Amino acid sequence: MSGQVGAGLAPAHGGQPQGVAPTWLDAEDLRWAARHWATRIGVRLREVHIRPMTTKWASMSTAGRLTLNSDLLALPRATGEYVIVHELVHLLAPNHGKVFKSFMAAYLPDWEERERSLNEGGGHIPSGG
Repeated sequence: MSGQVGAGLAPAHGGQPQGVAPTWLDAEDLRWAARHWATRIGVRLREVHIRPMTTKWASMSTAGRLTLNSDLLALPRATGEYVIVHELVHLLAPNHGKVFKSFMAAYLPDWEERERSLNEGGGHIPSGG
């Protein structure tokens, strides 16, 4: 791991104005990031679905099905990566205990800042959650 969060991700934000947080190009860009992180974390991701969700940002089944809220497409890439990594880490640690937090810190050292950003600055699910 290079120590830089998002290192090795597809160059999806060419042409972004300087100082603007990079966002997702489209749903396939978000799916690609989910597959990338699954490989990096070492978990099996069987399916990635993107659809409107009214009460949460994502869900992860034990069978490896990741469902992402389509509203993530409008949020900064770093926020979406936090949601993806959070869900994938649940395949390693099912609850939010010490082991879960250790994995989060290993894969996203700034995960707590990203979580705060999601919860404070746009963490309200627009569809009604």
